[in-house]
Amino acid sequence: MGKIVISTNATLDGVVQDPDGQEGFQYGGWFKKFVGADLQEWDKLETEEALGAAALLLGGRSYDWFAKRVTSRPGAWTDRVTQLPKYVVSTTVKDPEWNNSTLIAGDVVKQLSELKQKVDGEIIVYGSYQLVRTLIEQDLADELRLFVFPVVLGTGERLFDGISNTTATRLIDTRVVGEGLVFYAYEFVRDTASTTAG
Repeated sequence: MGKIVISTNATLDGVVQDPDGQEGFQYGGWFKKFVGADLQEWDKLETEEALGAAALLLGGRSYDWFAKRVTSRPGAWTDRVTQLPKYVVSTTVKDPEWNNSTLIAGDVVKQLSELKQKVDGEIIVYGSYQLVRTLIEQDLADELRLFVFPVVLGTGERLFDGISNTTATRLIDTRVVGEGLVFYAYEFVRDTASTTAG
């Protein structure tokens, strides 16, 4: 059975918007601006994660972003994500051209539930924040992996903006990455009432 893993980067105050500075956000570009050599350690962990993945799950905008830029980052990570099956949740992407891509449309929740049954292993979600919120609200996400970058922007789109229900998590891993990044991994907790009732 598949396990949906949200893997993302955020500032200390939870902003995920425009990490590479290409979207025109006033404070965009924070991804490389505040970490320096720590990106080498970040890259190692991202590559390990991709090598262990069974598939990628992306929203339309993130799919376009990665499809256009992935070749500019040669190496093991690029080779792996190019090979991996990619599932795209989008109403705007009509004919996904990136290698091994399949479009998911229609009843997304039903199809993603079926995808979890079909895929054996981790299904990694990069970016795709609208999709991420749907996954969390529909109880489809299994794990959140979060790299926290050492900067406070004070404004910008945050990962959990618009989440309409309370979501319990359990910390399963934390580590310092390089000198300035912190990595957290959380499991999404299901059926909290029954587990606390014993």
